[in-house]
Amino acid sequence: MMGKTRGPGTRASAVLAAAALVITGCSSSNGGQGTTNGAPDVTLVAYTGQSSDYQVNFNPYSSNIGGIGTIFEPLFYFNMLRAAPPEPRLATAYSWNSDGTQLSVTLREGVKWSDGQPFTARDVLFTLDMLSRHKEMNGIGYDGEATAPDDTHVVITFDRPSFVFGPQVLGRVYIVPEHKWKSVADPATDTVAGPVGTGPYTLAEFKPQAFTYAANPAYWGGAPAVKKVRFLALSGNQSGEQALRAGQIDWQSAPIPDVKNVEKNYPGYKALITPLNQMVLTTCSNPALGCTGPQTDPAVRHAIYYALNRTQINSLAFEGTSSEISPGFGLLGRDTAVISGALRDRIAPMRPDLAKAQQALQDAGYSKGSDGFYAKGGKPLSLTVKTVAGWADYITALSTMSQQLKEAGIRLTVEQLSWNEWTAQRQSGRFQLIMDSLNQGPAPDPYYLYSYFFGTAGTAKVGDKAGTNWSRFSDPKADEALDALTRLDPKDTAARQKYFDTIQVEAEQAMPYIPVLTQGTVTEYHDAKFTGWPTEADPYAMPAVWQAPDNAEVLKRLRPTGK
Repeated sequence: MMGKTRGPGTRASAVLAAAALVITGCSSSNGGQGTTNGAPDVTLVAYTGQSSDYQVNFNPYSSNIGGIGTIFEPLFYFNMLRAAPPEPRLATAYSWNSDGTQLSVTLREGVKWSDGQPFTARDVLFTLDMLSRHKEMNGIGYDGEATAPDDTHVVITFDRPSFVFGPQVLGRVYIVPEHKWKSVADPATDTVAGPVGTGPYTLAEFKPQAFTYAANPAYWGGAPAVKKVRFLALSGNQSGEQALRAGQIDWQSAPIPDVKNVEKNYPGYKALITPLNQMVLTTCSNPALGCTGPQTDPAVRHAIYYALNRTQINSLAFEGTSSEISPGFGLLGRDTAVISGALRDRIAPMRPDLAKAQQALQDAGYSKGSDGFYAKGGKPLSLTVKTVAGWADYITALSTMSQQLKEAGIRLTVEQLSWNEWTAQRQSGRFQLIMDSLNQGPAPDPYYLYSYFFGTAGTAKVGDKAGTNWSRFSDPKADEALDALTRLDPKDTAARQKYFDTIQVEAEQAMPYIPVLTQGTVTEYHDAKFTGWPTEADPYAMPAVWQAPDNAEVLKRLRPTGK
């Protein structure tokens, strides 16, 4: 615990000083600065919210700190924000056979790995085979068989109609080089400290306090105009805001005070708010897979759901930038048409209903003690929720929830961990509650969120690493519905709806993920220094600095202004 004795101000000052040196050395006003094709060689400084020292990991199939999209590329890029044709990356074309059991892919010719070796179909086959052999790496549930008739074509065969796997395979499989990875003893745990990729950037330098990308001069799409990108580790959101105010970082996605007046308060910067990821209290919910604690009782989960004052949480923790959420986890707005009419609540209540919360507990055999808290069988209803130290918005939200749940007779203790500790415990299931967000899939379709977080295939026993289903939720009805959805063409909306209904109803009834709010992801960017950022009018990619591979799409579009 020694690392926690050092106050955030000390660490922030030290890292901000380092950031200042970076900016000074790379400032476009510096007379010694170089240029490439007439554009200034400016370093873009980014902050992802990393609140402890980085631990090197560029494995695209592990808890990495970077590299997806920037170093390791997919075959296509899918925009999750809007319905648009996928954009070719390592592949140029694809097609399905009539029954959706065979996917044919044409690869881009002339691509080289950053070490100069040619990219071929063998690399694609190797990557897909690796996912098949390592369940813990196979978060998308890939179960096809791939062949390559030649170096530029791949054919993937499935044993059933698999249209819905198209965006997963094409947009969420990051191709790795066979000639480098074939000798890796355990690709699931290897940290890939010296990554070799096909992407627009290479790893130039790694230190615990920061790592730096350099533009790949041999990139098939042409070297990016932003020649260096440096990612800093600070002490949390407050330090990020200080660095932003000082003009020492160019891109971050984190809450800041008075975000609606960012252009006035932070001259040269703009902000964009994107409602996408759904904030939840993830519960370790399944006793059959080793979960223990009061949160394994659905009644407790429902009591928490009804006790939350979401309007207050949004105001105090998120400055009103978040919005309503459906307990069936269809994304409001984008997925409104598929939100089930069979849900008890199409939208989670924004105001608390303490009567319902307490009734849920009493019906499950809990009784309130003289201390105002519920207990059952002599065991108090006391829970611990874990979050990352330095995530000021989540910490404020959880502190607020703790007070709200106290009124409902539920004791909630907040524990702050380093990002590395939090990630390890989330994967292994060694928690009661964690505050997290359910991310969307590669395409604007709720199927992907359901397959990631509600499918048995994505989970594991407590102590083992779960792929994506951190809650350990496992339900035959949900699994059957997910399986049926894989067999249907996504264009057949009428046939799909009954399966969406099933999953949403099971999600609401079991509630392994307690819905909080739809997160309005706030991104601040240095518009005076770089042009080409996503906008409301042109959301060509999710603008969050930590969202991959979207962040690579943003970096490729940016141009230094010379200011």
